[in-house]
Amino acid sequence: MFDHRARDIKKAQKERLLLREISALLLQTATDDPRLSKVVVSRVSLSPDKGSCTVFFYTTEGKEAFDEALEVLKLYKPSLRYALATKIRSRYTPNLIFRFDELHEKSEKMNAIFQQLRDKGDV
Repeated sequence: MFDHRARDIKKAQKERLLLREISALLLQTATDDPRLSKVVVSRVSLSPDKGSCTVFFYTTEGKEAFDEALEVLKLYKPSLRYALATKIRSRYTPNLIFRFDELHEKSEKMNAIFQQLRDKGDV
């Protein structure tokens, strides 16, 4: 039981570190390339073997704006991995996978519904 919990804690720490570093790198890249200014990193998820890292992005302009930025992100992928490798002290640098964060979009819709209910006085 302890081994399983310790492994989950280590994975969460690694995900938090990757989120912080990838966010900082993309913010720096967005200052140089305005095509990336629309997207924001919302969360990251490591695979169980820690070989790949899915980076979830959100944009207020929807999935279409993300799809446009995705082509630019693919161009920066090798340099982002290299920068991560130099910043994070780890044996392996995970492969980066870029995805649109639909979970964030769903939570925004739910919050809007709750706000409408509050405005009506039902809640």
